[in-house]
Amino acid sequence: MACPRFLQMELQRARLMLPSLSPFFAIPSSLSFSPIRHVSSSPSQVTLEEQQLRSSQLVALEYADLNLSYNLDLGHVRIRQHVNPLSTSFSVPAQVPDWNQVFADPTLPLMVDIGCGSGRFLMWLAKRTPKERNYLGLEIRQRIVKRAELWVKDLALNNIHILFANATISFKQLVESYPGPLMLVSVLCPDPHFKKRHHKRRVLQKPLVGAIVDNLIPGGQVFVQSDVLEVALDMRNQFDEVEALKHIDVLNSAMLCDNEGWLLSNPMGIRTEREIHAEFEGAKIYRRFYQKL
Repeated sequence: MACPRFLQMELQRARLMLPSLSPFFAIPSSLSFSPIRHVSSSPSQVTLEEQQLRSSQLVALEYADLNLSYNLDLGHVRIRQHVNPLSTSFSVPAQVPDWNQVFADPTLPLMVDIGCGSGRFLMWLAKRTPKERNYLGLEIRQRIVKRAELWVKDLALNNIHILFANATISFKQLVESYPGPLMLVSVLCPDPHFKKRHHKRRVLQKPLVGAIVDNLIPGGQVFVQSDVLEVALDMRNQFDEVEALKHIDVLNSAMLCDNEGWLLSNPMGIRTEREIHAEFEGAKIYRRFYQKL
């Protein structure tokens, strides 16, 4: 089982392997590391709870430069809390915000992260490009949105907004009302809804795919990934069928994909929380990156 120093080395290794595929993002400098408490002296004594703790510590290390407060009175917040997006409680469209109130400059290029979770992934990006682009996170779990809103407020960022919304219902009207161009949409490790009868609950359905492609400007991009092969294949098949999109697999004559066409690493400059957890557990991440013609 991993020890603290091993976790630090693994994080450094993973960050150095991240390519700068997207023309909209750059790779940051390496993070500094703080010591991690070794929770068990014997690999045979490591419990699942301890393994999850170490994984959470690795997430905290990855996002250490955000300096977020974790002492929020919100109770336990589960990252993998599955909800049914087809429930009537999620059928009401989110109210379109006043973009002039949400962003300092609502004409900047927009990135939308569908299923943004706690929002740390977007916050990290927003902090590095405060005057270059805006970031909108859509999340269906309200308690997680509440925590993200508090973090955004603490960071005093005016180019990011986290919204409680069912993307299936609200994405189209939100992006069509935005004054600036839609440059990038990401769907990263969405809820898998494994049972066949629940596949209709998966966030990426044809209407949403159509809304994404229709609203992207030429040159706009789509980034999808999952630690579940079945889900990744489902997303891949849907976007591969769109003639207006091409998959980006070569940059400066360097191959960035494996033999099956999956990107070898996250092109955004930082991994998502679920991605960190999954890789820590030894899972493979399946990624595809598209650009609109």
